[in-house]
Amino acid sequence: MDKNKIIISAALTGAATNRSHCPHIPYTPVELGEEAKRAVDAGASIVHIHAREDNGVPSWRSEVFADITREVRKRCPEVIINFSTGAIGLSVEERTAHLGITKPEMAAFNMGSMNYAIFSKSKKKFLWNAVFENSFDTMSSIVTVMNDNNVCPEMECFDTGHIRNAEPLRAIGLIPDNACYSLVMGVLGGIPATAENLIHQSKQVPKGAFWQSIVISRQQWKLTAQSVILGGNIRVGLEDNFYLPSGEMAKSNGELVEQATQIARMIGREPSSIAETREWLNINRVSQMESSNTPA
Repeated sequence: MDKNKIIISAALTGAATNRSHCPHIPYTPVELGEEAKRAVDAGASIVHIHAREDNGVPSWRSEVFADITREVRKRCPEVIINFSTGAIGLSVEERTAHLGITKPEMAAFNMGSMNYAIFSKSKKKFLWNAVFENSFDTMSSIVTVMNDNNVCPEMECFDTGHIRNAEPLRAIGLIPDNACYSLVMGVLGGIPATAENLIHQSKQVPKGAFWQSIVISRQQWKLTAQSVILGGNIRVGLEDNFYLPSGEMAKSNGELVEQATQIARMIGREPSSIAETREWLNINRVSQMESSNTPA
């Protein structure tokens, strides 16, 4: 693919925040479909989605993922759908049941165990903390489900060791050639979001492999620009950061993707089309959900 092209992903909703934090976070399948359309119109070719119940509570019901697929496909017939598999306290079966039913083109694949927390400096206490378990046994089981359903793994690496964790899995044939590296930065328990750390992380990715930055926090825009310069790809969206470079809260994922598109173009790179992204990542299959496939 042309080195002056860049893949933009949009993370539409996440699971750790709600409308008390940002009133524009989409919850329902219809809202997610509409947000996907806004993101695609602004330049995204991949949409990353966590499922929620209509009241905003995180959901792992396959029925909800199926409804999301239908609503996205009504508005974005070709966009690459990337569903989450990351959860704390759930079994592998619960984290992956939706993949066999919806068969998204991609799915997030968490590449190692870690402490995962939110700490309030002003209150000097943890607002939330847990251990996010992803042992090699867990990872092997999850990626096997992805492979069985022809789902491209999006390998979410929260620290340097997570990047290396792909090596043994690749050696035993569990990581396909088109698996993507996501360099996640800014989560407490993972690598901090700094320019130096992004350079270091990007150098750990195997030569020629796809990588993108995922920056949690308002440092996102600085490191997004740096990722563009380094030749990487970028993810933005209301899951990762609510705010535009101006400091104003975004009213949609589309506004965030528009800013990412502007940054890329200022540095001389053009957002890839959905067709170009599919060719680059060797993803030819388009996920679909027919009414007759709705789980009971």
